[in-house]
Amino acid sequence: MHDSDRGTSSGTDTGTGPDAGGGRDHGTDGGTGRTMRAISPDGWGGPEVLRVVTLARPAPGPTEILVRVHAAGVNPVDWKTRATGGFGMHGEPPVLGYDVSGVVEAVGPGVTVLRPGDEVFGMPEFPRQAGGYAEYVTGPARHFVPKPPQLSHVEAAALPLAGLTAYQSLVETAGLASGQRVLVHAAAGGVGHLAVQIAAARGAYVIGTAREEKHALLTELGADELIDYTRQDFTAVLGNQAVDVVLDSIGGEYGHRSLQVLRDGGTLVTLPSPDDVPAPEETEPRGIRTGFTLVEPDSTGLRALASLVAEGRLRPVVDTVLPLERAADAHRLGENGRTRGKIVLTVADV
Repeated sequence: MHDSDRGTSSGTDTGTGPDAGGGRDHGTDGGTGRTMRAISPDGWGGPEVLRVVTLARPAPGPTEILVRVHAAGVNPVDWKTRATGGFGMHGEPPVLGYDVSGVVEAVGPGVTVLRPGDEVFGMPEFPRQAGGYAEYVTGPARHFVPKPPQLSHVEAAALPLAGLTAYQSLVETAGLASGQRVLVHAAAGGVGHLAVQIAAARGAYVIGTAREEKHALLTELGADELIDYTRQDFTAVLGNQAVDVVLDSIGGEYGHRSLQVLRDGGTLVTLPSPDDVPAPEETEPRGIRTGFTLVEPDSTGLRALASLVAEGRLRPVVDTVLPLERAADAHRLGENGRTRGKIVLTVADV
């Protein structure tokens, strides 16, 4: 990908494309012919490849909606895609981003569940690239749900991908039940801090690994026991206190070591890669269920998350908010692995 292949582009951290926020285009045409700002990588590599580009505003097709994006969540999959091209990329130029919160601008033919003016949040198209780092995005109407009124657009944009990952992993894959013991690795991260709250809401005993400076926050969010992985070996701390479920968002040796604290018949949910799932010969003799879990768009899951928000049992923690044109800085910050909760880009006025 090169700048010559695009419409208009600017530098990595700055850019002033036309303001596509003015005027509302209700109906089905979606404002075809107008432009918008978006973030696109000029080739694959480090954060410096990110550029502000000016593109044609998309139009919703059948069963799709056009959303004016107010805020876009930043996730590890974003910088992994930026570095290598990842999977699910499409369009020329491709636009990064999955998580969005905004306002329905227009609807395509056949849409009955949402209407222009509705405030919505979602993770459309995953793992196909949604193009959330942009002023407008289209996607299937049923990949979005109404934004909880208790959340700002910034907070809502922090929730879909990480929240659905945690919900689908713990509730649907592991079947976490009240009274069970769950170990959440990287408990203060984007997925982890939401997993802690979802597990606590289900009545589980929640153990988390995190740096000591993050323990106060995690206790507030519902963690029962915390282990500073920089100073303690979680297998030594837990000893023979077997847990029912482990949520591994780190990979590498963590999955294999976690088998030492899982009870026979327990469940290990692996998020980073299929390559991080322990071999069957390590798990099958003990009846341990394992597998790689990849999040899917799911309006039912989003509504469940929204219900937990409404009940006061779930809140996304936002570590840093940056404007769209500073997406490169957001990636640099995320890649250092020290954030609490999520990083969010503001797109429209929020």
